[in-house]
Amino acid sequence: MTLRYIALLIAGLSVLTCKTWAVVDVNMEDRVDVSLKGQAEISCIYTLMEPAKMIVWFTKSPGRDQSRRRIYYYDNQSAIIDEGSEYAGRINFSHSHEPQNVRGSALLIIDSVQMSDQKEYICTVHDVSTDSGEGHTRLQIFNSPSLPVIEGIHTGISVTAEEPSKVAHCKVDDGYPRPNITWYKDRFPLQQSDDEVKISESETTKANGLFTVESDLYIKAQRTDKDALFYCEVKYFVPGGVRMTESKEINIIVHYPTTEVTVYVNPPDRLIKEGDTVEIRCEGNGNPQPVLTFTHKGEELSADNEMLLLENVKRSDSGTFVCQSNDFDAGIDTEDSVNITVHYLDQIVVTPEETVLNQGEDLALTCNALSSLPTLTAWYKDGTRLVERHVLELHNASYDTAGLYKCEVTVPSLPELQQQKSVQISVQGKPKIIEEIAVGPVNKADRSVNLTCTAEGYPFPTITWTLSDQRTGQPVPVPEAENQKTDTGILSMISVRAMSELTAKCSAANELGTEDVSRKIEAFAHVTTTTTQATSTKGGGSGVVIAVIIICLLLIAILGSVLYFLYKKGKLPCARSGKQDFTKEKASKDDIVMEMKSGKSEEAVLLQGVNGDKKSPTE
Repeated sequence: MTLRYIALLIAGLSVLTCKTWAVVDVNMEDRVDVSLKGQAEISCIYTLMEPAKMIVWFTKSPGRDQSRRRIYYYDNQSAIIDEGSEYAGRINFSHSHEPQNVRGSALLIIDSVQMSDQKEYICTVHDVSTDSGEGHTRLQIFNSPSLPVIEGIHTGISVTAEEPSKVAHCKVDDGYPRPNITWYKDRFPLQQSDDEVKISESETTKANGLFTVESDLYIKAQRTDKDALFYCEVKYFVPGGVRMTESKEINIIVHYPTTEVTVYVNPPDRLIKEGDTVEIRCEGNGNPQPVLTFTHKGEELSADNEMLLLENVKRSDSGTFVCQSNDFDAGIDTEDSVNITVHYLDQIVVTPEETVLNQGEDLALTCNALSSLPTLTAWYKDGTRLVERHVLELHNASYDTAGLYKCEVTVPSLPELQQQKSVQISVQGKPKIIEEIAVGPVNKADRSVNLTCTAEGYPFPTITWTLSDQRTGQPVPVPEAENQKTDTGILSMISVRAMSELTAKCSAANELGTEDVSRKIEAFAHVTTTTTQATSTKGGGSGVVIAVIIICLLLIAILGSVLYFLYKKGKLPCARSGKQDFTKEKASKDDIVMEMKSGKSEEAVLLQGVNGDKKSPTE
């Protein structure tokens, strides 16, 4: 009994072992990743001693409908791709078997992958008996989304709002699987918080199965957020990994109340003088700027809110300017002030003013000008600096002392401030002719010459001129003089035509005396210039004309000599010896008579008339 049981057990184990070997083992990947519109390759590997008798591919859609749909059939006799499926024209199959390795494989290739291709694929392998095996794999499709688009809220948000305010919106399109959006502030991620941060997201599935994801960011703003940079980051899946892209950075508008104001002069550190234009600016630390008002000495001024413009300022504009802000929303009032000084330099006062000195006297001139800044005073005469002080002392006055003195007051720290004033100093005395009469160059046009005489003295002298002929001593008329005042006297000038030698006398006289000086003026020769104008003939014709004229003259001279010779020899019909007595023979009415006389003899030549008749001398 025991032996029989053991034999049956061994036989049963043998049958079981053979049955297990006959089962088909099929291996497939759990998931195959592929990009949208890409190519998917699904591999089915099986273990079988002989080539597979039949291979069938099925698909099974996700969801409630778990039914299978055949897309491909293969056996030793035929290979069939089911017509009418969405894979028509897009799938290919291949098969191979390796007997030595007891392995075979089947490959399903899908071109131009669509979103509808994302489903489960089943590979069924049958052996020669009734045994079979199958494998399952899921096709996962990926599509990279568009770049994220961010848009800020342009109206701004207030720090006084009780709830978080919306600051930005982020949108990303055409992603699959669904992309994720993360918000950042200054490179730090923002997490959902009921009190400070709120993030609201929504997604939309398009008709093509792709996702559109939108996200709104809400924050409870603070004053420091005015300088913060916000952006959104999008993470999306690709075959074999995860990728990330970022939007551009934006700055948001934050409204916050003004807690203090600052007032200043623009530009600062500038000395202001009378006549300048001054710009005073006032800025609050709030946003938007509050209503600002300017006051000076209790009086409200007209300003362009943040700027007060003062034109042509005066010293009376010096003082304190107050800027006050009025934030009605927050109920906060603040103020600040700035003090300005308008610098000035008054007109110069010189004492004494116009002064007349006697020769040998002393004088002290004082120059003063009231200024808000330290000044520098200097005295000048004829462009030469004399002293650098308020008082100019003049000693032992003489004619050289007389003249125009200038006092100049400047402000070294503000060079634009300066004043000048001149004072005339005259030295009383009889006239003094500075030098002899000066003779100017000859005017060739009318042979005139300028005579100049300069005399000093105060009261200003009167200059008179006299002219006389040196040979005859007779006076010569004096032309009108041109007189010009100088700082110390008179300069007089006359213009004379020296046709002969003259004596010029200049006399200077005032109530204190007279002085004169004389000078001999030589006669100036008359120069006559003859200008000959030659007319040229084009191509050198003048020379030809002259040559022709000379030749003609020579011919006339020769002809005259011949005629005279013939006349002397009596060869001419009208020749006569001695003097012809025209009264003895009556000439005809057509004869012409020419009588030629000289100092020793007279000869008459009777020329034949045109018609051959002779004329009497009376006719």
